[in-house]
Amino acid sequence: MKESFKEVLRSEIGRVDAAHTAKRNERVIEGFLFTDGNAPRAIIGGRAYALFNSNDYLGLRFHKLIREAGRKAEEKFGAGPGAVRFISGTSRLHKNLEVEIAKFHGREDAILFSSAFAANLAVIHCFMKGQSRDTLVSGNVLVISDELNHRSIIDGIRVANLPKENKAMFKHKDFADLRRIIEENKGKFARVLVITDGVFSMLGEVQDLYGLRSVCDEFQEEYDEGIILIVDDCHGVAAFGETGRGTEEATGGRADILVGTFGKGFGVNGGYAVGDKLAIDYLRESAATYIYSNPCSPAEAGASLFAVQIVEGLEGQSLLKRLQDNISYFKEGVKKLGFSFVVSSTHPIQPISTKSPEKTKAMVDLLFKEGFLVTNINYPVVPRGQDEIRVQVSASHTRLDIDEFAKKLKGAALSCRLM
Repeated sequence: MKESFKEVLRSEIGRVDAAHTAKRNERVIEGFLFTDGNAPRAIIGGRAYALFNSNDYLGLRFHKLIREAGRKAEEKFGAGPGAVRFISGTSRLHKNLEVEIAKFHGREDAILFSSAFAANLAVIHCFMKGQSRDTLVSGNVLVISDELNHRSIIDGIRVANLPKENKAMFKHKDFADLRRIIEENKGKFARVLVITDGVFSMLGEVQDLYGLRSVCDEFQEEYDEGIILIVDDCHGVAAFGETGRGTEEATGGRADILVGTFGKGFGVNGGYAVGDKLAIDYLRESAATYIYSNPCSPAEAGASLFAVQIVEGLEGQSLLKRLQDNISYFKEGVKKLGFSFVVSSTHPIQPISTKSPEKTKAMVDLLFKEGFLVTNINYPVVPRGQDEIRVQVSASHTRLDIDEFAKKLKGAALSCRLM
């Protein structure tokens, strides 16, 4: 690289550092400490740290039987898939996992991806396509996205390279604004895609899928090819809803295509999409991140299959109840200490308001010194002035874990003059 371009890179890195939003200096976890009376703690630099920043909402990534299922799968099928699936990379485990996760969501079929990010790119891109497999018919599809959707949805829409007039955003969770956009575009497009997160990962907010579905159904006959509702529920599945079925279960709405992950509540890795068989067959024939990319490893497939079965059973229901109890206990405790939340969330994601990127980073650094891992969330990930410490509660936390964390949180806030 020429020095002139290196200077461009240095300038951009400097801008990020000055904004206190750098992400490249990750904490390196060397292992975990397991003790009675506490959740597993990460070992960093020889010291144990309590995790309050993990997507492992049910604590399943350390489950003995899930790890054993992964080891058995690897022994039988090898460390990797060997190829993309249509060549020689499909194992019986991958097929069984698709059957199981489709059944879990009450759908006809499912398709696995290497990640949920890859799943969103594929689903959005493919359902924007016209009749030719390799071209986008830009004049017949309107894509409408919630303004706070995850980056994978944003990039999925960008990759499609649609003209500006074929894209719209509705105000966050504002169905009146969505209805306005759909109404104004009647007669201009054959098909509409409405795309949303189920749980918005920065705030723990939940989309009302029943209300969203109602708006889509209201205008279904106004478009020749109808309105397709696509929902990314990665933070909802195996973490939310009475039986862990996520935002659909919690709100009573239903997506046409639901994207999920095994890498959060299920405690493993990999993404998927579920829907009716026709839609999933179409994705198998057209999704580049499925056709030309390896699937998850046999170990991940075997472990994920067992994790789904656990969540479906009595143990899973017990963990979900414990998670909800921990969320309530945490919220009550920190409110008594004088903290406020950016929004009131019933999800494991609890956004503690700080409003300042400098104070947020300072508090996170102080908590790290005290042995606690949390995440600072700042603009532009959230709107300006909504800086937060994102706390993520798990079923694996004990009340002692939560009490110790709340005490140190208070101390950090006082040190940073947040309170």
